[in-house]
Amino acid sequence: MPVESTNEGQRKIWFYISILLIILGIAFYWGWGISYGTWNLLAREGLGAYIITVMLLGFGIIGAILNRPKKS
Repeated sequence: MPVESTNEGQRKIWFYISILLIILGIAFYWGWGISYGTWNLLAREGLGAYIITVMLLGFGIIGAILNRPKKS
């Protein structure tokens, strides 16, 4: 197996993991918002949940940008 195809395969795997992080971030935000009945970004009580959401989305978006599959 050539090195280039292995590298491209790993890049695709990391891309899909990044997409999964984005989906998890959105799902966590929606789940938390529905469970506690608040969507206020400025509420101090929800700060931890928003930090988790931002981290998941941030790593997901950056990972997806850096590891997007190359066009042939």
